[in-house]
Amino acid sequence: MSLLERIHGSYAYGRRVEQLSRHLADVLPQAASVLDVGCGDGLVAQLVNQKRPDLIFTGIDVLLRPQTQIPVKQFDGSSVPYEDATFAAVMFVDVLHHTEDPLVLLREAARVARDCIVLKDHTANGILAHQTLRLMDSVGNARHGVALPYNYWTRQQWHQAFETLDLSVSSWEKDLALYPVPANWIFGRSLHFVARFDVKRARSSGS
Repeated sequence: MSLLERIHGSYAYGRRVEQLSRHLADVLPQAASVLDVGCGDGLVAQLVNQKRPDLIFTGIDVLLRPQTQIPVKQFDGSSVPYEDATFAAVMFVDVLHHTEDPLVLLREAARVARDCIVLKDHTANGILAHQTLRLMDSVGNARHGVALPYNYWTRQQWHQAFETLDLSVSSWEKDLALYPVPANWIFGRSLHFVARFDVKRARSSGS
């Protein structure tokens, strides 16, 4: 493990997952069944569940960990192995930028979600945004064997995708304070967001 990886693990990781769980808990619907796509060991979902015991989490991931905090099923990374409208909500936490085409999984999420998609990811807007995101991704994920295509979208690209899938943005938070000061000045900025997108077909069908 490199020096940067040690610093990340001891200095930033705990605060990051705790802050993330707070933001996600704020936007998930009440008493919802939630599919956590690319959940890893399920730690973030577990922390959300501690704050929101009304939620029921199920996870899927390409790589199965020996121990997980929530029930996890393996999947192929592109086809979600559930029927249409199985879950009230689908959640992605720093997953889509690890795919070659985020639209593929977003479309699957819109299919299996009745109410909404909750998403934590990045926006590649601003000075040296792409370079900063690549550094964070490498430090946090390379040693775990996670695919790193560095596929970061701008905010404009995200919104274009949501329009394509007929998703309505109901909340968008970019001031997440994931890292302690002064690290947040460099690695926070507006590079991160947590957002909720309502599935319009769910409302129109009355389900």
